[in-house]
This record gives sequence, C-alpha cells and structure tokens, in this order.
Amino acid sequence: MSFSRTDTSTLGRWWWTVDRWSIAALLLLIGIGILLTMAASPAVAERIHVEPFHFVRRQFIFLTPAVVVMLGVSLLTPRQVRRMAVLGLLAAYTMLALVLVVGPEVKGATRWLSLAGISIQPSEFAKPCFAVVAAWMFAEARLNPGFPGKAIAGGLYVLLAALLLAEPDVGQTIIVSSTWAVEFFLAGLPLLLVAGLGVMGVLGAVGAYLVFPHVQLRVARFLDPQSGDAYQVMTALNAFRHGGVFGVGPGEGRVKLVLPDAHTDFILAVGGEEFGVLLCLAVVALFAFIVLRGLSRLIREDNLFIVLAAAGLFIQFGLQAMINMASTLRLMPTKGMTLPFISYGGSSMLALALGMGMALAFTRKRYGTEEVDE
Repeated sequence: MSFSRTDTSTLGRWWWTVDRWSIAALLLLIGIGILLTMAASPAVAERIHVEPFHFVRRQFIFLTPAVVVMLGVSLLTPRQVRRMAVLGLLAAYTMLALVLVVGPEVKGATRWLSLAGISIQPSEFAKPCFAVVAAWMFAEARLNPGFPGKAIAGGLYVLLAALLLAEPDVGQTIIVSSTWAVEFFLAGLPLLLVAGLGVMGVLGAVGAYLVFPHVQLRVARFLDPQSGDAYQVMTALNAFRHGGVFGVGPGEGRVKLVLPDAHTDFILAVGGEEFGVLLCLAVVALFAFIVLRGLSRLIREDNLFIVLAAAGLFIQFGLQAMINMASTLRLMPTKGMTLPFISYGGSSMLALALGMGMALAFTRKRYGTEEVDE
C-alpha cells in the first residue's frame, strides 16, 4: 500500500496518521494465534468427536471480519468512535440483561446469547464501549464542573458490574473495575479517594471470595494444589518444563492431547511446549510493545477525552493478557479468560478487534488545527 503525503482522501490521511507499527504487532499476534490454534485445536476436536479442523475453520470465519472491523474502526474520527461506543454500550446492556433471562447455563454461569445461530458473549463487547463512554463522562466532568459526569460514569460502572456479577463473571468485572479506576485516576481523582478506591477494591475481592463458591475453590486450589482439581494448571506447567527454551518442535507436543482447554485458556502452554520459552517471550514482548507504544503516543495529546479513552482501552487489553498468562503459569488463581488475538473464540476476537480499532483511531496523529471531533 502506497499513498502520497499530499493525498487527502480518507485512506490517504489514515495511512500517514495511524500507527503502522502497532498494526503490524497486532497482525503478528493474530498470526501467532492462527499458528497455535492449528497446533492445539485438532486434538481437542478429536476428543469431543467433531471434524479435526472444526475449531480452525470457525476461527478463520471470524478472522477476516475481525481484521476488517479493527482497520475499519481505526478510520473513524474520535467523535464517530464515541457515538459507536454509546450505541454499543446500550446494546451490550440489553444483551447482558437478556443473557440472565434466556441464556443457557454453561459450567455454572450464564454468559452467552444465541443470535441467528451464533453464540455471542455480550460482556466482551461491553468492555471497550464502556471504556470509551466512561472516559467521555470523566472528561466532560473535568471540562464542565457543573456536569455530573463522574456520577454518570459511576452509575454506568455499577450497572455493568451488577450485570456481570449476576452471571457470574468475576474476571470481566475485575477488568471493567480496573479500567474505570484508571480513567477516574487520570481524570484527576483526589489522593484521598485513591485510597478509598484501594480499600473498596480489597473489600470487593473479599466479598467475591465470600459470595461465590467457585472463587473460593479457585483460591484454595491456588494456595494448595492438593486441595482440589488443579489438573489443568499443573499439566500446563509440565508442558512449559517439557518445552524448555526451544520447544519440542511443531506438532510434537503432548499437552494438547490431554488438556481440555488447550485451544482457549491454556493455549500458551501448547506454544511453550512446541516452540519453547522463546515464543512465550516473543508473545509477552508483543503485548508490552502494543500497550507501551499506545500509551507513549498519548504523551503529547492535549484532548482529555482521547487520553482517558485510549489509556482505558490499552490498559484493558494488557490486563486481559496478563490475567491469562498469569493463570497459565500459576501466578494467580485460574480464570477463564482468553489470550487476546491468540486463544480460540469468535466473540473475543471481534470484541478485541473493536477495542483495538478504537485505540488506533484515538492514537492517530493530528496536525495543525485539525479538529479531533470533525
């Protein structure tokens, strides 16, 4: 693709203002995801008696729309992204409410909604839309002291957290809470309230432990692997040990034959066994590069809404990756959460593409008197 710097078309301006290094890193992550899905999913498909490339084919079906969504959204202006986020958040609230009424129960939780034969996890789409809308409210409150933006952002957070905990989905609630807290802090939260939020976070964690039996069970397994079924985590750790530095070679791994979630939550273990620590470090480096480069592009940004929204989206992206990898390495209690752009999952892939498309749109360069809300 080649455009002249004098090209004023939509694509021309996009090409010279978007962060092409971040796009390259994201596409590389997607490529690694394809590689690991092809390595891990056939064995899982065989165990559940479906066609060997069942998961691979389904992942490819979502792959093209995801790339189109990410690049298409990155073409938008901040105002257009904001409008999309408002509509998306309203739709997500509606679907989250419907999930509690008509959603099927899977492993003790109701998180999925079937639309036109396609299973959708509304919480995945709620996260990026909430980050943008909450950032808008915090920015308006800072710029217009009489506007109740903080109260509105707080109300949106409480409603979303309540819907997520009703499923229940503690992991997504943690990500949403962290996003909201980071944006609140960046918007000028007084230090006294920072301490208050810290106390609330601790109390929330204790409350989740006391209220939800599955949280108690996972914490107990983390503290004492002999207290319950820690099969997946211990098997994943053995896979990393077996792989060593360079791995046992493509297709030679054994963990995918026995690990139930080898293609989703524990896909990094498959990569660690077959391609070694080097691949795992490359994945970590890619996530770190995307997040840090995105945040660094905000240093000279003087629009508060853009700073808050983009920071929230990048923190959300990085935190999800950290939770997945820490769970796989037994650095924290297990949590069913995908590794962004690598784990199998249609809803996750599309929602992450939406979020990163928004982040790319916010971090595009703007010159002279160009309006961010045009």
